[in-house]
Amino acid sequence: MTRNTLFGGAYAIAFFTFLFGPLVIMVITAFNSSRFPRVVPWECFTTGWFGELLGNARLMDGLLNSVIIGLGVVALAVPIGLAGALALSELPARLRAMLYTVLILPILIPGVVLGISTIVLWGQISRGLGVGALYNGFFLTIVGQITFVSAYAMLVFIARLQRFDATQTEAALDLGATPGQAFRKILLPFMAPAIGSAAFITLLASFENYNTTVFTVLSESTFTTALASKVRHGTDPSLSALAVIIITITLVGALTNEAYQRRKAAQAGGPSARSPLYANPITQALTHPGVVFAILVTVIAGLSYAGSRHDSSVCEAAVLQDKMARQEALRAAQQEKIEAQQAQENTLPKSNSAFGGAFGGLGGSTPAPEPVAPKPASPSAFGGAFGGIAPPQSDD
Repeated sequence: MTRNTLFGGAYAIAFFTFLFGPLVIMVITAFNSSRFPRVVPWECFTTGWFGELLGNARLMDGLLNSVIIGLGVVALAVPIGLAGALALSELPARLRAMLYTVLILPILIPGVVLGISTIVLWGQISRGLGVGALYNGFFLTIVGQITFVSAYAMLVFIARLQRFDATQTEAALDLGATPGQAFRKILLPFMAPAIGSAAFITLLASFENYNTTVFTVLSESTFTTALASKVRHGTDPSLSALAVIIITITLVGALTNEAYQRRKAAQAGGPSARSPLYANPITQALTHPGVVFAILVTVIAGLSYAGSRHDSSVCEAAVLQDKMARQEALRAAQQEKIEAQQAQENTLPKSNSAFGGAFGGLGGSTPAPEPVAPKPASPSAFGGAFGGIAPPQSDD
C-alpha cells in the first residue's frame, strides 16, 4: 500500500467524520434519556424526546407559521424569479448586466438590513394609506423574504434557460401560435424541472431564514425563531429528535429521487439499462420510485410504532435512584469532612489574643509577661518624660 493511498484513506475518514460525525451524535443523543444531550454516559433507551418535541406548543405553532409563510414566498418568488430570468434573456448585453446586478444585489445585503428596511417602509405605507392590515407579521415576513429569495429562483431559471433553443419558440410563432401559446406549450414544459427546483429551494430558504424573519415577524414566531428562543433558554435532546426527523425526511427524499433518476436513465437507454435490477420484472418493480417510497415509509412507520411501545420508565427510575444514592453518599462524605474539621479545631488550645486566636499558631504558646518594678518618682518638672537622660554634671 503506497503512501498516497494511506494519505487518501486517512483524509477520506477525517472528512466524512467531520461531515457526518455531528449527525451521528445527534441521532444517538435523541434516544438517550439523559436530560442533557450526550452520548456517554448512556442511561436508558427512550423515544420520549419525540413526544416532548411534538408536545411543544410554541414550536408546533412556529412550524405551522413557517409553512404558511413558505408557501406564500414560493407562490410569489417563483414567478418573480422566472420573469427576471426571461427579461434577462431578452435584453441586450449591456442592459442585461445592469439588470442582473440590480436583481442579484439583495442576496449580498445583510438580512438584518432587509428586515429593518422592510418594517420601516411598510410601516410608513400602512400609516399613509390607513391600512393596518399591511403591518402584519405574516405579510411583512413574506415581503421581506421575497426581496432576496426570488433572486435564488432567478439563478435557477437562468441556468435552465441557457440550454433552451430559442428557435423552437420562433418556429411556433411562425406557425401561427400566439406568444402566450408558445410560452405555455413550449417554454413552460421545458422549464418545469427548474420550476420544481426553484420552488423547493425557495421553500427551504424561507423556512430556515432567521436574520430577516426575526425583525419582520413582529409578535408572531416562526419555527426558526421559536427554535432559537428555545436554545437560548437551554437545550435538551428534543432538538436532537428534531434533527432525526429532518435527517429521515432527507434520506427518504434522496433515496426516492435516486430511484427515479436511475429508472429514468434506464428507460432512456443509459448505463443503468444494463443493470440486473432492470432485467428482472420483480426487481424492476421493487426499484420503482413509488415502491421505494412506500417501503421506506412502511419501515419508518414500523420503527416508530415499535419505539412508541417501548417503556423506559423502569430504567429511568433505576437511574434516578442510583443518582440519588450517589448524591446521598457525596453529602455524607461532605458532612464527615466538616465534622472532622470541627473536631480538629476543638482540639487546638484557645488563645487570649485580641484577634481571637487567628494568629495563635504562628509562634506557639505565648509566655506570661514578667512583672515590671515601679520606677521611682522623678523630681523633674516634666513628670519623668526625660528620665532616661542623665542630667549634666556640675564642675563643683
